[in-house]
Amino acid sequence: MKNVKMLALAATTLAAMSAPVAAEQYYGFANVSVNYLDWSEGTTERTNGGKEDFVYIEVEGGAGYDWGDVYGFIDFENPTKGDWGYDSTKDAAEAFRIAAKGTVAVNIGESNWNYYGQLYSIADSSGFYEQNLVVGLSYDINTDFGLWVKPFLGAHYVHNNFIGAGFNGAMGGWVLGYNFKLADQDFMITNWNEIEFARADEYGYNDNADYGLNGAVALWWNATSKFTLGIQYRYAHNKLGSEAYQNAAIFSAKYNF
Repeated sequence: MKNVKMLALAATTLAAMSAPVAAEQYYGFANVSVNYLDWSEGTTERTNGGKEDFVYIEVEGGAGYDWGDVYGFIDFENPTKGDWGYDSTKDAAEAFRIAAKGTVAVNIGESNWNYYGQLYSIADSSGFYEQNLVVGLSYDINTDFGLWVKPFLGAHYVHNNFIGAGFNGAMGGWVLGYNFKLADQDFMITNWNEIEFARADEYGYNDNADYGLNGAVALWWNATSKFTLGIQYRYAHNKLGSEAYQNAAIFSAKYNF
């Protein structure tokens, strides 16, 4: 069953990244990357050693159409540590994990408003599984100087194999990007940020906080049309299995199709 769930994550995201062939396409991208996530020493201390640095491989893609846009990724974390033998005492930080996310924004008439949905799922070889569904609205902000912002807000539903399933308050946030040139080189700054609020008590951790913060800010250097290097600052609070503030650096190398 665990194998089926993890494979379902990939299928769900690939479906979200597809679009009707009859639609007019405005843009599209796809890449594969190798990434190394290095937790800070403070994070390791605050989580009592509950975080381990890891390598992950990511497949990512997105596209914009006349009806809206889609985006998705699949991450294979700790890819060399797969072990399908269930062991409840296994350190989850050392487990093999598959994480997948798909988003879709459907235009509301001729406005910048969209019907918005996102689905994020994660499962690992220690037996953990969680799926997060957000359904609501988003808004498109585009400028002539290279900045774009897509804020969203929606109801949040969660299924966790240890806690159960049910509504978990709401989630708001944004994704943004800024393209610029420096020394005749192409660069981009990106940020994704998610804020959960009015969460269920089961997600309050030890201090019963009813909010959660999750995101990353990144600087990307498009060295060529096919090759991109990046460094990200990853942050989270009352998320990722801990009530502590967590931060890490992620070093990435992408091949763009």
